[in-house]
Amino acid sequence: MSHLPPDAVEFIGFAAPRYVSESHAPTGNPIDRDYLRLLAQAHEWGGFDRILVAFYATAPDALLLAAEIGAATERLGLMIAHRTGFTAPTVAARQFATLDRLTGGRVAIHAISGGDDRELAQDGDHLSKDERYARTAEFLDIARLSWTAEAPFDYAGRYYRVAGGFSEVKPVRAIPVYFGGASPAALDVAGRHADTYALWGETHAQVRELIGRVRAAAAPHGRDPRFSLSVRPILAETEERAWARAEAILARTRALRAAKGLGPAASPENEGSRRLLAAAATGTRLDKRLYTAIAAETGAAGNSTALVGTPEQVADALLDYHALGVRTFLIRGFDPLEDAIQYGRTLLPAFRDLLARRTGTAEAA
Repeated sequence: MSHLPPDAVEFIGFAAPRYVSESHAPTGNPIDRDYLRLLAQAHEWGGFDRILVAFYATAPDALLLAAEIGAATERLGLMIAHRTGFTAPTVAARQFATLDRLTGGRVAIHAISGGDDRELAQDGDHLSKDERYARTAEFLDIARLSWTAEAPFDYAGRYYRVAGGFSEVKPVRAIPVYFGGASPAALDVAGRHADTYALWGETHAQVRELIGRVRAAAAPHGRDPRFSLSVRPILAETEERAWARAEAILARTRALRAAKGLGPAASPENEGSRRLLAAAATGTRLDKRLYTAIAAETGAAGNSTALVGTPEQVADALLDYHALGVRTFLIRGFDPLEDAIQYGRTLLPAFRDLLARRTGTAEAA
């Protein structure tokens, strides 16, 4: 379960192992250790609660990057993306519990099943999407048994059979499970296992509808998950400058894709990307300040919608999602380090001040 009280607000940043984004081409080694450590420290200094260490085929190992981040910081939580199915769940559970002990209880797992058959094939995984989600459910069953069982346990599933499984190392406290996915198979797993369900930056109507479906899936299991929203704030001193910056980021993204010889983005296989593209098809500026043009340009490959405006305006837009039930905000910029510093200096304080004034609670501030 989550370590946080139900209504506590949590901010999560993003750990890029080098300077790269949709609008900045990667250069040099895939791991820039100094950049990674500085980026992590900027999040800690800026008041973030956690930092996401992502997983995708061909990327540096997320668990080892998280260990480096843990060594470079003192209190920053680690949200470690882990593609279930590639490591035996008993082994992965011991890895996560070991790192949790070494970092003083800072570890969380973002369990990902994979939404693109082509990317999964790069690591030799050829299961169907529904099969991957079913495997994830078994993986999390076994991981939680490893973290909690006081005696050896057996488990017999379709994908895993464990006889006498046991872990000597236990986490400091229950490791929170973050989970996303909007297909029926994904929602079934979310209902059973998600402590925090992760949405991408969708419209208010889409977020309201999906939160309702997740709550309905969790209710039969007696569970009440938290909800996270992933979005890319684009800030400036004035609204006009913020929108100009957003258009400049879009132009750089287009130019970079053209330089790589990339044509129109392929049709996405995962439901989350399809939902973002469905929103983008209705307009580039939705609700108060949701900007969808970069998502449309990139085929919504990941978290790619933005909230555009001054820090106070974007804080107000985040409060709209808070009113829908979102309590965790996963935010990252198109200029990762510079934006993380700016978020810590302006956006997080603006949000907390506005929440405190609207709710009248000192805790929010």
